[in-house]
Amino acid sequence: MEGWRAWIEVDLDALWANYLLLKARAQGEVIPVLKADAYGHGALSIARFLEERGVGRFAVATIAEGRALREGGVWGEVLLLGSLHPLEAEAALRWGLTPTLSTLEAARALAERARALGLTPRAHLKVDTGMNRVGFPWEEALAALRAVEALGVRVEGVYSHLATAGEDEAFVEVQRGRFQRVREALGPGYFYHLENSYGLLLHGGENARVGLALYGLVPGFGLRPVLRLLARPTLVKRLKAGDRVGYGGAFVAQGGEWLATLPVGYADGLPRGAVAFVRGPGGEPFRVAGRISMDQTTVLLPGPVDLWAVFEVLSPDFGPTGLLAWAEARGTIPYEVAVHLSRRLPRVYLLEGVEWARAGG
Repeated sequence: MEGWRAWIEVDLDALWANYLLLKARAQGEVIPVLKADAYGHGALSIARFLEERGVGRFAVATIAEGRALREGGVWGEVLLLGSLHPLEAEAALRWGLTPTLSTLEAARALAERARALGLTPRAHLKVDTGMNRVGFPWEEALAALRAVEALGVRVEGVYSHLATAGEDEAFVEVQRGRFQRVREALGPGYFYHLENSYGLLLHGGENARVGLALYGLVPGFGLRPVLRLLARPTLVKRLKAGDRVGYGGAFVAQGGEWLATLPVGYADGLPRGAVAFVRGPGGEPFRVAGRISMDQTTVLLPGPVDLWAVFEVLSPDFGPTGLLAWAEARGTIPYEVAVHLSRRLPRVYLLEGVEWARAGG
């Protein structure tokens, strides 16, 4: 983009195609998960785009994430995932967020603060069917529901979370069976949701909360990664024989190689030791030379380029310059890498190839 030496592009056409693909697999509602700044993609712009297209419910992890959406003009329902702490009750109410309740202490705090503010407390109930992080025990769901509702809290939804979708399908079925028994015990009138990205993709289902699939971070299934990281070189030079590059002098030139310095590094989210290639202006892969430093990455070139050339540091695909390759080199998952993409990188959002919005910069 004009005026930027490094930036992130988000393809809204690909995002919407992913959403429609997921919606077609669900029998009910698909809830975009926008926690961790929408997995590094920019929560506010993603929420605004989806809300304009009729999506009315989102999910985040923290009060601060929900508040940022409200302050940015997003007025659909915002569900706070996890478990509300009693200290957060007033903030959740004031910002019109829908908290998740896993304890009676939090339910009491929510009811008390709502009475003091003259508001009606609303919440979703989390039941633990086997993840063992948060939630009321699934066997006690009916008693928990009655206790929460007796406090004056309007329970609008009930949900659980699959622990092993895409890994251990036998345990997925155990959890589904437990959740079905919860539904039978509690009866109709509540918004039930269980499926996550892999649960929905592999087996379909009713209502689902989707994060990594929405952003195309699951290979296969016709999903498209939506993000790429671009940079222009700040220096292009020719190396002499024996020249050493980067910390520790890890790369030693034979002589005659061309080197471009790109103004991005591990502070921008490039995993140190995992980024082996960068795509050049023509799409060809160029090898990274030497260690990635905090703010800069050096790349070997077959010849000189000018400082206006654009390199694709992170590609929107599953190739050697994509998030999956970075994650595999680090022995981790692609969405862990995605959430570490720095906010100091401005984001531009493209719709049909035209800038729709930008953030930062």
